[in-house]
Amino acid sequence: MADFYRDLVAILREHGCKLVRQGKGSHEIWFSPVNERYVTVPRSTKSRHTANEVLKQAGLPKAF
Repeated sequence: MADFYRDLVAILREHGCKLVRQGKGSHEIWFSPVNERYVTVPRSTKSRHTANEVLKQAGLPKAF
């Protein structure tokens, strides 16, 4: 199974998103300047559906 975390983080950084802090467990909290919202990113993103949902919540188009 593929690991989408690295690619997901690269896309978020590309669009100006910033890591705010570590969340509970294996999650991170990111801030998206696109829609000015906080997004929870699981470090163990193994599903393209999860990766695309994170991008959607950040106001970005699907990439996976």
